[in-house]
Amino acid sequence: MKVAVVGVTGLVGTRMVEVLKERNFPVSEFIPVASGRSAGKNVEFGGRECPIVTADEAVDMRPDLALFSAGADISREYAPAFAAAGCRVVDNSSCWRMDPSKKLVVPEINASVLTEDDYIIANPNCSTIQMLLPLAPLHKKFRIKRIVVSTYQSVTGSGTPAMKQMQAEREGARWGEYPAFYHYPIDENVIPHIDDFLENGYTKEEMKMVNETHKILDDYSIGVSPTTARVPVLGGHSESINLEFCSDFTLGEVRRIWEETPGVVVQDDPARNVYPMPLFSLGSDAVFVGRLRRDPSVDYGLNFWCVSDNIRKGAATNAVQIAEYLLSKGFLPR
Repeated sequence: MKVAVVGVTGLVGTRMVEVLKERNFPVSEFIPVASGRSAGKNVEFGGRECPIVTADEAVDMRPDLALFSAGADISREYAPAFAAAGCRVVDNSSCWRMDPSKKLVVPEINASVLTEDDYIIANPNCSTIQMLLPLAPLHKKFRIKRIVVSTYQSVTGSGTPAMKQMQAEREGARWGEYPAFYHYPIDENVIPHIDDFLENGYTKEEMKMVNETHKILDDYSIGVSPTTARVPVLGGHSESINLEFCSDFTLGEVRRIWEETPGVVVQDDPARNVYPMPLFSLGSDAVFVGRLRRDPSVDYGLNFWCVSDNIRKGAATNAVQIAEYLLSKGFLPR
């Protein structure tokens, strides 16, 4: 199988290459794709040095699968060209997520919606993936009426420029002495602003969590109230999640459901200070849940804390898992 990674030099693209290797995805020819600035450099894969090519060159090479992580503009321009050449595209940008003709997929939840006719498939937002993996089985059992979620998102979600800003600040650089990705210093700070603000007062990042939740769970009756913030962390994203169900539950039932859910790891023993933390999620593909407790302010309410590596399961690993599903269904050549 000929596999391309578009945006191979970026933070997520680099992880996509790592995950393809780790999961032994069957690659007979690897095609690293980046901008003209990187063309000609090499990326190691399968013991071989593979030269980086441009997107135009990659289309002519007719890959069977392309994993995109190069931004919405590149996806909008090139994903249709790859698809027209017979290539299955899994896109990590926001470009196609809410397109009614494209599937938005978390494999553990709704991979079954994919068919042989799907050539451009959208990878959800990292915060949505992390939230819905533990929520989907609870929704099946108890039916979720309302979600209130606050996110504490790692600077890795903004890419290398944001990481360099925080590093400069930690090394003592003063504001204005270094290239800044954010509007304010991030080290020793929390910025309640991710992506652009919209007319309704929410940001695009927050509305992604609303709209993607409805589409993935195929239930537009769920109320979703998000607040997203950036924190000075290099590990994964954290989320404080409050759920209101339509029917009663016990904490024991919730734990058992999560213990049987692939990809979810329960870390919930407050007496021994056991709970999920982003520092220890780094490099893992799991979604960690803990701090389970009933919400006494409503009849059927649950509070919990949720952590995951946003570059792994929130992006690269989810994309590769989609490709694995396509392979298992015979939609990709073996």
